[in-house]
Amino acid sequence: MPSVDPKAVDEARRYYAEELRFVADLKREEVVDAFARVPREDFLAGPPWYVATPERGYREVTGEDPRDTYHNVLYALDRKRHLNNGQPSFLARLIDECGATAGNHAVHIGCGSGYYTAILAELVGEHGHVTAIEIDDDLAAMARRNLGPWPQVSVKHADGTKFDPGAAAAILVNAGTTHPLALWLDRMLPGANLILPLTVNAPLHGLGWVLKVHHLGRGYEARFISPVGIYHCGGARSDDMSRRLSQAFMKGNEARDAVRSLRLDGHLEGEQCWLHTDDFCLSTAPPE
Repeated sequence: MPSVDPKAVDEARRYYAEELRFVADLKREEVVDAFARVPREDFLAGPPWYVATPERGYREVTGEDPRDTYHNVLYALDRKRHLNNGQPSFLARLIDECGATAGNHAVHIGCGSGYYTAILAELVGEHGHVTAIEIDDDLAAMARRNLGPWPQVSVKHADGTKFDPGAAAAILVNAGTTHPLALWLDRMLPGANLILPLTVNAPLHGLGWVLKVHHLGRGYEARFISPVGIYHCGGARSDDMSRRLSQAFMKGNEARDAVRSLRLDGHLEGEQCWLHTDDFCLSTAPPE
């Protein structure tokens, strides 16, 4: 890699973090600062680096200047498998919403190469902990190498739908599901947030909306916060739930935006049920 003034790289990283603040409408200063500290170039495949584009596939970035990685674009991790380092503005918004803060235990399911896990590690600090879970062999090994400078992170090569991470204050699921899993809901401490992409089946990845669930202690507040297109979370999908979720989304934006709670109590389906199942219900009623 060519010699570049470290101060110039730091300046590029700070500018990138400030751009994410604006594009993602970040509310928490500590999230912006975390993006300004973590070296994204250390978590990418390359150089040479490849930007993923919707119209031309991958294009190679000329040169090896680490400042080139500080843009709000997708960079390749594995071009053959179309695996990328997620869109910074999208993940920044989810991290902002998950609420991980100093001293917390945060869980990152589908951590990839570990870049956004490192952001979480900066947020929880040296007295907190991040459990990073990755099912893919190569990505788990990459994450373990990349996250060495953050001893508060433990990388688990495991299925995030089955591995028990213990009680947590923040859970970020970085893959598409059709329904919330009892394991994740059970591990939420009072006051915890679960960030959960709910997606319907599609050929390459799922399309849908990200649900934010907040544990009130007496119940669960829930609201949709962002559209999403994301790879599937294999252990948290069913064809039947994909069909029912699709039908719920077809009710329109106003109905979706009216969702206010996730109910686990048994009740008859009614007008306030946006998506009603035997196991859970997304409801327009306020949490009990």
